[in-house]
This record gives sequence, structure tokens and C-alpha cells, in this order.
Amino acid sequence: MIGTQIIAFVFCFCGTGAIIAAIASNEWKVTSRAASVITATWVFQGLWMDCAGNALGAFHCRPHLTIFKTEGYIQACRGLMIAAVSLGFFGSVFALVGMKCTKVGGSDQTKARIACLAGMVFILCGLSAMTGCSLYANRITAEFFDPTYVAQKYELGAALFIGWAGSSLCIIGGSIFCFLFIKENKSPRTGYAYNTAASMVSARTKVYSGSPDFNSPSVSPKHFDKNVYV
Repeated sequence: MIGTQIIAFVFCFCGTGAIIAAIASNEWKVTSRAASVITATWVFQGLWMDCAGNALGAFHCRPHLTIFKTEGYIQACRGLMIAAVSLGFFGSVFALVGMKCTKVGGSDQTKARIACLAGMVFILCGLSAMTGCSLYANRITAEFFDPTYVAQKYELGAALFIGWAGSSLCIIGGSIFCFLFIKENKSPRTGYAYNTAASMVSARTKVYSGSPDFNSPSVSPKHFDKNVYV
């Protein structure tokens, strides 16, 4: 149980780190070499800035200076990825509290519930990041295969694959946390035998068995004096 929780936490932690790396990367889309006339120069864009580079290794980046002129799908992807990073942070805190190898969180039942909550948060984190990456990739593929689109066409960048990998790890790790909670609740509980009544009966039996029998010939009757009742 503890080893499985550690593996799930490693999956979720690495997935959150991959999502952070994807949101910070500028290679969400790169120019298509097949449609480019000058193959020694390429352009790659991210959620926060546009960059251009050449074969000599020199590149220049220009950030998106205003939100109002940024396209709607980029703003949507920004919101989804930021939400994924926030959920990943809270999920990591809940997972650390709910894991059995830590000494915080209260009883085992409370820690199991917190771990299940962390799993659901990580699943939401992965779904949010996967939705943002898929939305961005859908826009790229739609423009690439549109014959009426005459502007510069782009291909999928490395950041999209990193984001998909990170979101998959978060979903897998969160599912493991939830599965462990369900499995623990379905496991049969150990019954406890209450021997209170039996112990009382045995105690009474010992008392009566230890009391002397006056009818027995081995026990001599006690002689009472006449002044006893006075």
C-alpha cells in the first residue's frame, strides 16, 4: 500500500513538473519546413511569446504585449494550463498529507480520504492540461490542412507532447490514489470478539466453585456461640 502510494505520488509530481515545463516553453508550434521557402530560418511560438531563430543558433523572442490582441484559443489554453498547475500544487499538498508514510493527517481513515481527494485533484489537473494542449493542437492541424489558409503554416511543437505526457502521468497517478481508497473500503474488516459476558460468567463460576460446601463431610460446620445473635 505504501509503495503504491509513493509510485502514484512520483507519477503525479513528475506530471506536474512536465506541465510546468510545457507552459514555460515557447515551442508550442513551429514553422513547417515543408511549406517554408527559407529552411535556414524558422519561427516557433508559445503561450507567452513568439520567437524566431536561424541555423546559426541566434534567435529573438517578442512577448505578447497585450491580452486583448491575443487570439482567443491562446487565452483559453493559458487559463487551462494555469488551472492545471494550481491543481497540481494543491494535489501535491493533499497527497503528502494523505499518504501513510507521513505522520500528519490524523487517523488512517482520514488520511485515506485525503489521499483520495488528492487523486481527484490530480485527475482534474491532468484533464485540464490535456484539454489545453489538445485545443492548441486542434487549431494547428485545422490551419495546416485547410487549403484556403494562405498564411504561414505550423506544426506541433515539443511543448505539446510534453504537456500530453505530463497530463497522462497526473491522470494515472490520481487514478491510483482513488483506486487504493476504493480497494481499502471494499476489503473485509477484521471482527473483534467481545468476551465481556463470557468473562463475567466465568468469574461467577469461579466464585461459586471456590465457596465451601457445608453439606460436604470434609468441611466441618462452624459452631456458633449463643451470644452471636445477641
